[in-house]
Amino acid sequence: NTDPCYAYLLASNLDVDQKLVMAHVYGHADFFKNNLWFAHTNRQMLDEMANHATRISRYMDKYGYEEVEAFIDRCLSLENLIDIHQPSIRRLAARPQERHEDADVADANAGRLRASGYMDSFINPPAYLAEMRQRAAAERQREKQFPMQPQKDVLLFLLEYAPLEPWQQDLVAIVREEALYFAPQRQTKIMNEGWASYWHSTIMTRHALSPDELIDYADHHSGTLATSPGRLNPYKLGIELLRDVEDRWNRGAFGPEYEACTSQAERARWDRQLGLGREKIFEVRRIYNDIGFIDEFLTRDFAEAQQLFSYRYNRRARRYEVESRDFEDIKRQLLTSLTNFGEPAILAQDANFQNRGELYLRHVWEEVDLRLDYAQDTLENVQALWQRPVHLETHIT
Repeated sequence: NTDPCYAYLLASNLDVDQKLVMAHVYGHADFFKNNLWFAHTNRQMLDEMANHATRISRYMDKYGYEEVEAFIDRCLSLENLIDIHQPSIRRLAARPQERHEDADVADANAGRLRASGYMDSFINPPAYLAEMRQRAAAERQREKQFPMQPQKDVLLFLLEYAPLEPWQQDLVAIVREEALYFAPQRQTKIMNEGWASYWHSTIMTRHALSPDELIDYADHHSGTLATSPGRLNPYKLGIELLRDVEDRWNRGAFGPEYEACTSQAERARWDRQLGLGREKIFEVRRIYNDIGFIDEFLTRDFAEAQQLFSYRYNRRARRYEVESRDFEDIKRQLLTSLTNFGEPAILAQDANFQNRGELYLRHVWEEVDLRLDYAQDTLENVQALWQRPVHLETHIT
């Protein structure tokens, strides 16, 4: 994802493999250039990463290789604690100011309406004033909390407010910047690989293959799209769903009229000869990420044709088992696995927990559980940066 894009060929590969790789890379290059979710990325990131390497090398010379390497390892373990929807390095609000004495007076008079002495008890009844004081106190407490709103970008919060040395702050910023750069690739893995596979298949079968290369190409292409138990192949799902979209828009198999048709035989024969498939997949390539792509275009017919199913881990049998073949279950599990990359959503809730300067993190449960072994290591690394105790609690809504 640079301008220009760079790719490397392995000299020992067969000619058919070189052509396959080049065709595949052309698909990726087109996707990087034109997909909306890559619009904000730094197209000169190779130069930026070279600058990062130079700065890190200087820190290693000054502070020691092992100390810098250990700190980078800690930061890398936290690189997923970012807000992928806030790609630029932004500044958080300043810490709350100390409470002024007149704030206590304001709390005492909260909600009090102007009234003559003899009317005051009627205009401002004690129960009303007590409720207003309680609201004012709650608002004051909320204003004292820092941050005022839970922060999804935990790494940015640590960068801004953890007691770090300048060189440590720079390393956190480097790790965060590179994590944000690669985030769109994680957001579009299915689409990106599907698009590249679609075009390498199209180019190879229509333009680039010689007859004696057909068997080798078919073998290597099928290996790329192969599925294995317990794993979702993004190449396979991406290319098949793109082909399905192209076919449906070519035939006009979409819209209210098609959806209202209940005859499977008629739906299978449906062909309005619109020829809009190629135009549609270019539109899809331009504006969607994986979540939107799956949510918008995954259909019951497609799930049945691809024999998709949802699964779960059976603790008693110690294996994964098919849980459901219902379309809604399949779609929900697939979207859940893509939301936040299938990782727990962690928020920085309170930087002065129980007024002790400790950091309170909140896990917002969205059908993704914490893995205690990962959580233990992650908390240790957060604590190393915060340099005070760190708490983590799961909230189920």
